[in-house]
Amino acid sequence: MTAPVIRGWCPGARRPMMAGDGLVLRVRPPLGELTPAQATGLADLAQLHGNGLIELTSRANLQLRGLSDDSHAPLIEALAELDLLDADAEVEARRNIVLDPFRPVGPDVQNRIAAGLMQGLALPEFAALPSKFGFVVDTGPQRQLAEISGDIRIEAGPAGLILRADGCPTGRLVPDAETAVRLALDLARWFTASGGVGSDGRGRMARHLGLGAILPTDLDGTHSPHAAAAAPVPGVQAGGLCLGAAFGLLPAPALRQLAASGAPVLRMTPWRMIFLPGVTATSVPEGMIQYPADPILRVQACTGSPGCPQANIATRDLARELAASLPPWARLHVSGCAKGCAQPGPADFTLLGGSGGFDLIRNGTAWDPPAHRALSLAQIHEILGG
Repeated sequence: MTAPVIRGWCPGARRPMMAGDGLVLRVRPPLGELTPAQATGLADLAQLHGNGLIELTSRANLQLRGLSDDSHAPLIEALAELDLLDADAEVEARRNIVLDPFRPVGPDVQNRIAAGLMQGLALPEFAALPSKFGFVVDTGPQRQLAEISGDIRIEAGPAGLILRADGCPTGRLVPDAETAVRLALDLARWFTASGGVGSDGRGRMARHLGLGAILPTDLDGTHSPHAAAAAPVPGVQAGGLCLGAAFGLLPAPALRQLAASGAPVLRMTPWRMIFLPGVTATSVPEGMIQYPADPILRVQACTGSPGCPQANIATRDLARELAASLPPWARLHVSGCAKGCAQPGPADFTLLGGSGGFDLIRNGTAWDPPAHRALSLAQIHEILGG
């Protein structure tokens, strides 16, 4: 099996990435939400220039696939008209912010914090931040994003707003949104100045601290954030409706239908679901997940072959077939290669394919040693069902 290539960066709108099915272009909606007009426009663009599918990512972004070099320029122009384009590729790459999708609609402290971070991160002094370096804004009464990766976190606790470096269980209390933004940017400056970015341009906060870096006293603290909320599931919650997309795939007609649901905005989530605030009943687009017990929710699958040139198997059809055999307590990850893009953390079962059959990893990641090698599909069904 050929070793996978780790690129170390994510595609953007101005800097798409070539895949087996054409260019992949990522759209980062401002504040993690689309207006109905933006959602409709994006659906039209996916059908006009791509393969008609929109992918929901684990960073609450969207991706268009199947684009050509010729379609990129008119697509960029159209995204600018929809107000979904950053000034340049560098600013776009740094705007890696995930917000609580269940926050109130309209003026909100989380929106103010995110807007301040976006303005600050556009400054040239932050050009050295790694493209995967991210911010989490999660200031509700429970932490909705506790399991979502982020290097600098602005959360809430019993005493108020907290700035916390990832890797530290506690953080510094801050009096208001503006101070939170200022100190979060100071923390990003400290990260780069203290050697958090490696010679390859990559780096994460938790690893930097784990290797011995010591936070400045004015960026550290002893305040704990609120407890984590239960993992969200499809259905009615937080005064709205959450709908899942199997493997994060959303056909353009489905996005167009959600745009007409009556929701004032469509909130992207890092769980490959879309939240429709203010909507508790709507016509659910075909293929979307509305019930928490659907076994597809417990299966992760990457793009697979032929869409990804590094994949050894067609992952998603296989994942759908195996979902029915999955025990109700288990999670399955079907990975096209050992990179494990769809699920960087461990799963109860992780399946990799090659020319000699399937390798199965128990309670691990795609790059861990397999417990079983060269299994047939029938043997996999038997193991999962047993």
